[in-house]
Amino acid sequence: MTKAGILLLSCTLAGVAHAGTDAAAQNAQTKVFTTVERTVVPVAVSTDAPPVAPYDIPSFEKYGYGRWEYGPGVPYAKKLDLMPASYAPAANAAKLLHFFTMTDIHITDKESPAEAVFYGVMPMHPIISAYSPAMLYTTHVLDAAVRTANALNKENKFDFGLSLGDAANSTQYNELRWFIDVMDGKTINPSSGAHLGADKIDYQMPYKAEGLDKSIPWYSTIGNHDHFWMGSFPETEKTRKAATGSAIMEIGNIFTSNLGTATTGYYVGVVDGGTEYGTPKGYGPVSKFPAPPTVAADPDRRSLNISQWIGEFFNTTTEPRGHGFSAKNAKNGFANYTFQPNPKLPLEVIVLDDTQRDDNPSDGHNGPDWGHGYLDAKRYAWLLKQLDKGQKEGKLMIISAHVPIGVSSADALEGWSTLAAVTEKDLIAKLNTYPNLLMWVAGHRHKNTVTPLKSPDPAHPELGFWVVETASLREFPQQLRTFQIDRNADNTLSIFVADVDPMIDGLPLVAKARANAIAANQIFKTMPPASDPAGSSYGTINAELVKALTPQMQAKLKNCGTPLAK
Repeated sequence: MTKAGILLLSCTLAGVAHAGTDAAAQNAQTKVFTTVERTVVPVAVSTDAPPVAPYDIPSFEKYGYGRWEYGPGVPYAKKLDLMPASYAPAANAAKLLHFFTMTDIHITDKESPAEAVFYGVMPMHPIISAYSPAMLYTTHVLDAAVRTANALNKENKFDFGLSLGDAANSTQYNELRWFIDVMDGKTINPSSGAHLGADKIDYQMPYKAEGLDKSIPWYSTIGNHDHFWMGSFPETEKTRKAATGSAIMEIGNIFTSNLGTATTGYYVGVVDGGTEYGTPKGYGPVSKFPAPPTVAADPDRRSLNISQWIGEFFNTTTEPRGHGFSAKNAKNGFANYTFQPNPKLPLEVIVLDDTQRDDNPSDGHNGPDWGHGYLDAKRYAWLLKQLDKGQKEGKLMIISAHVPIGVSSADALEGWSTLAAVTEKDLIAKLNTYPNLLMWVAGHRHKNTVTPLKSPDPAHPELGFWVVETASLREFPQQLRTFQIDRNADNTLSIFVADVDPMIDGLPLVAKARANAIAANQIFKTMPPASDPAGSSYGTINAELVKALTPQMQAKLKNCGTPLAK
């Protein structure tokens, strides 16, 4: 495997080392491939195939939806966008750090009377994020991603893992518990309410998750879906009561009305867990129902505020307890913290909540929802304090946030809020004053992208940094991403980023989830082109991202890392 077999992280200067992995146990593992070695390639649907509804799963195979095959790998593309035009790349000399990210898992209580199946099955402009046949297996895909991370860890030990937000689909306690419990390796009961089909329907039946290898610490970042109803609107008394009640919630067109969730006229519907294919029910115009449709109530569907959401990360069996958050974070709902993956390596991760506040008004500029990037004055001041501190102490820095910056998007709902204390342009300009900032890692847009934010001063290329997005685990391509930071022979850094498809061997429900996710993209016509003019894409991006360092950091890192085989 590319860059495999390097099992130790050490810094000669500091004298730190981690133990390797037993070779016999390593050989016993199923081979895991990254997209450097092979890719998952959807097979195009015939132009003669009729359109099918996204919930008509039996017709997918019949008409060629959701089919895929393995394709060739995508090698690392060396990206020198941040370097001077005259720069000649040097050989990779030593490994400094290895970690993974996963994001936008959207663990979904598909039987909740307060989610929004209707918006995904309505005849006019259905929305894949509201309903997708992949939502039947969200906990199973997360389990597969964890198993994949464990297998990769046997080949090249991870120093840590990062969840980049949207662990839950819609603020519910049971959704977040499923997420943490999968990470912990608990028994998962992926149903709610009356637990229809839990004794015979595959996606409803209890199962034992593998759990992340306890030698890998993992940390969490908050996303907009973790504290907004469906990621888009502040929770209200109406949405909270609906979640724990039995009546399927009535709502209207939240995307055009200024009333938001107070709108009426349609029942949102649920997935019928007692059916083999999760047929949606209880949705549509109120006028078509003689009485409100109902489901079995469940108190575990209660909505969590930010403090409660943070607090759940202390109920865990994997490390560290709190997964980065402190008791103070849980008390005050301030979802920002820092951690140093290895106290002997001068690198700090700054975990930043860049989602909107629950008390923000609709900003009107980007549309009537709360899913934009945002920093208030307190969070912005905190970020600058951490950056100033890291720069002064001579530490490399990585920012982990849910919403990316500096990425082009035709969708205004993905942009930066006009209510923020700092504009996106000014934020980037400020970040370009910190030469030790390596990258901003994010999720949110369900895309794989790599974006260079270049130095404004050609004489100081070290002021540039990278923005790296990881795709959603729920929707295709359903990938996690690995990062390996190497020191080069000329004392620059190379950040190797690679997409990874979760394993499906021996996991038939995950194979179904992959087929369903591909079919959903084909039905909703969201299957992307191979790339866009900016060099970013929804598809696989494996790259070697080269970054210049100040003379001070070059001297500090000169003897750090595990030497790489030549």
